[in-house]
Amino acid sequence: MSLSYLESLQQALHHVMKQDPNVIVLGEDIIDPYGGAFKVTKGLSTHYPQRVLATPISESAIVGISTGLAVRGFKPVAEIMFGDFMALVADQLLNSACKFALMYQDKVSVPLVVRTPMGGGRGYGPTHSQCLEKMFLGIPGLKVVCPSVFHDPGALLTHSILQEAGPVLFVEYKNLYGLTLQRPDTIRMKTSGSGFPVVIADNSDAVPDIVILSYGGLSEAVLQVMQRMTEEEIHIRLILPSLLSTTMDASIITKYINSCTKVLVTDNNTPGFGWVSETVNWLYQHSDIHNAKVHTLTAQDTVVPAAQVLEDAVLVTPQKLEQSIIEIIS
Repeated sequence: MSLSYLESLQQALHHVMKQDPNVIVLGEDIIDPYGGAFKVTKGLSTHYPQRVLATPISESAIVGISTGLAVRGFKPVAEIMFGDFMALVADQLLNSACKFALMYQDKVSVPLVVRTPMGGGRGYGPTHSQCLEKMFLGIPGLKVVCPSVFHDPGALLTHSILQEAGPVLFVEYKNLYGLTLQRPDTIRMKTSGSGFPVVIADNSDAVPDIVILSYGGLSEAVLQVMQRMTEEEIHIRLILPSLLSTTMDASIITKYINSCTKVLVTDNNTPGFGWVSETVNWLYQHSDIHNAKVHTLTAQDTVVPAAQVLEDAVLVTPQKLEQSIIEIIS
């Protein structure tokens, strides 16, 4: 049965609530019938009324309380309504949740998951469309996870809640919620690793003309380009990690990148000092692609406008991806 990105997350939350009575969900407007701004928590409060807690409009308080609950043995899942508001959470994550285990030599654990939707594409404007996950990639003790339409978002969320002993920032790109998840029988794809796997997808059995490294929200755009370019016999390999806060295993390079001399690294964050630049650095440090040209493509260094034509001018779109690919392989 085909699942959407949203349905996978919804089912995962119902599953973990049923499996573990210590799982508690906190956030703004998450009580039924509303069920959250993007409906990921819809139905939870009806089935688990004592463990789904609506909070005041204070993101700092949500994560602060959740951190305390985690220290006391609960497994809180804190929803931050928009990723833009993660700036209000930074102090609680940086100076509390992520430090306790390191400060007290793992005598304390903080099994906290902070869920939040990121990204544009919905016309929500400058304060509700940003991609801010790169601000959190350098925090010791914090895992930043971002599923794509090629991953199983529910499996990643379940693992984050039930298996991780430390804090996880779980980033959900809002443009993906309504999309059907890709399966091995719909596209050539395989996974590497467990827990937070890397997905490798190809639009052909041939040697790739270009390898694209990306994650999360851009998986939809790259998928569109891969399908369109199949007809033009342009062979694309896409590599999508789900765990952003650490480098990929070097075996990924050996198996899936070294054979290609053209590489594109892309995300929808602003340029510089983020996942794209770290990935380029990782490629040059751990691979034999020194004779290859590694290209990058990011959003513009500005705010995200509300009007679609202006938003498209700022963000990475399928059209920009296709243009970049043609220029790189020409």
